[in-house]
Amino acid sequence: MCLLVVAWQSHPRIRLLAAGNRDEFHHRPTAAAAFWPDRPDILAGRDLEAGGTWMGSNRHGHFAAITNVRPTPGEVTDKTGLRSRGELPVRFLESGRRADEFCRQLETAQDEYAGFNLLVADREQLCYFSNRDADSPRLLQPGVHALSNQRLETPWPKLLRLKRRFETALQEGRVDAERLLGLLYDQEMAGPGELPDTGLDPALERRLSAAFVLGKDYGTRCSTLAWLYRSGYGRYLERRFGPDGQATGDSTFRFTLESME
Repeated sequence: MCLLVVAWQSHPRIRLLAAGNRDEFHHRPTAAAAFWPDRPDILAGRDLEAGGTWMGSNRHGHFAAITNVRPTPGEVTDKTGLRSRGELPVRFLESGRRADEFCRQLETAQDEYAGFNLLVADREQLCYFSNRDADSPRLLQPGVHALSNQRLETPWPKLLRLKRRFETALQEGRVDAERLLGLLYDQEMAGPGELPDTGLDPALERRLSAAFVLGKDYGTRCSTLAWLYRSGYGRYLERRFGPDGQATGDSTFRFTLESME
């Protein structure tokens, strides 16, 4: 996942509302969002190359999402033999642990992964952990939180624009799927003076500065929405896209939240 916004405990009916885009190579094999046959409590898309996911929920009302952290200019990027970051959301969703407990236990293994940002939520807590942020892990307060490919709330233009529009949708009570998907389909690119410096070619940096990335080989593969309602049910929607940005399919779910006991 490369762009994510989460409203935590900030809507009268929805405990957690998340919207995000996954950018990836179009040739990378991926399974559409579903309840996994080998882990039937987990609802998520699946990376068939490494076996993990970028965002998911479970039947107990837990949520997890991860973004990669881009290397800074000059950082050594040889990650041969490291574990897949996509396993971390899966580990949390099948663990049954509290969000803060899971993040604290992950501290001892954080160097086994390339740079990541992880958000995990149980029914009481939303916790952020990054192996590129010395101030994490930390519990997040009610409100709207946003992630891209740097640390939490790093003010990249696409992150600021999505967060602002998402907050407006919340205030207006317009949290239906098509409104939120429309926010994620934003193809506006940042101006030259607004681009972050992550060591990429400036033309590529500019293309990746859009919330929704178009590209023949690499771009936005899917937009995903998750609603976890206070009344005890969840909704989940994934819309998939081809290299031209045209939608190729939707997967939608509504499910009852179950007790951990």
